[in-house]
Amino acid sequence: MVRVMKKRSQKVGLPPGALVHVGEKKEEKAKIRIMDFDEKTLEEKDLGSIEACLPYLARSSSTWINIDGIHDVEIIGKVGEIFNLHPLVLEDILNTDQRPKMDDFEDYLFISLKMLFYEAEESELHMENFSLVLGPHCVVSFQETEGDVFDPIRERIRKGKGRIRKGGHDYLLYALIDAVVDYYFVVLEKIGEEIESLEEELISNPTPETSQTIHNLKRELIFLRKSVWPLREVIGNLEKGESTLIQDKTAVFLKDVYDHTIQVIDTIETFRDMASGMLDVYLSSVSNRMNEVMKVLTIIATIFIPMTFFAGIYGMNFKYMPELEWPWAYPSLWILVVVIAISMVLFFKRKKWL
Repeated sequence: MVRVMKKRSQKVGLPPGALVHVGEKKEEKAKIRIMDFDEKTLEEKDLGSIEACLPYLARSSSTWINIDGIHDVEIIGKVGEIFNLHPLVLEDILNTDQRPKMDDFEDYLFISLKMLFYEAEESELHMENFSLVLGPHCVVSFQETEGDVFDPIRERIRKGKGRIRKGGHDYLLYALIDAVVDYYFVVLEKIGEEIESLEEELISNPTPETSQTIHNLKRELIFLRKSVWPLREVIGNLEKGESTLIQDKTAVFLKDVYDHTIQVIDTIETFRDMASGMLDVYLSSVSNRMNEVMKVLTIIATIFIPMTFFAGIYGMNFKYMPELEWPWAYPSLWILVVVIAISMVLFFKRKKWL
């Protein structure tokens, strides 16, 4: 489950721009992969150090540098030196709790957003901070861990399909953002299936575990909303911005991503309303079940009231009770009690209480 807020206590008292990783501590070594391409050529390989990317920056081709492992503060610091990034940008890259945002520094653009994964086996939503730096001829991406939603983009680059090889570095930026947003729909599909399953369970057999599942669902939707709402502003600024790094032909595609973001937000709001309604349905179902149980117990108690009355009368120790001397007193009492019980059951059915 996603944490409500990452621990920032280690940054207290430090000056702005201090390079401190905020998030889960990891021991894995950071991995650097580069893809340098144009319409006719492609070079892809893993780099042993960030300095190895320097020869590619002098080329006119588009370069994608992907860094898996922002917990390595040393590498992030070297990236800042090579690309002349502002210290506050590096601070935002290292902060895994960073709100989605976009900053225009004229020479480069910095974009931060959330990459979402849905574990079907665990029925849990996982969130990862994803940062992008768009330079004159390159895109640098920063991920918390290895593994992402960009394999289709890598395949398109390798096979030269579509516009991506000839669209330029800004089109590559659009493709990465579009892949992240498209995967939001995959996450929403999984959550939609979970909501349908919960609705069936609420109608047939709600249990205390159902209430916990609804609570987890509402929590996931809150995190989704927190991740997507600021992204709308980010993409809107990219589309309408005046940065020379974004071509007019790419802005058209960014508008399409903006429309997808609005659609995601509308779906999240719908799911939130449905989750709130399911909680009300759950409480109503539990209350109805309790009422049914109480009704049955009340009817049983009501049927036994006359039996208890007769048992109380003839259970008294008076010496002179004429009925005690009658030969047919005992079976007569039983016949009377059974007739009263049957009459009451028939009366309850007539009133549709049973």
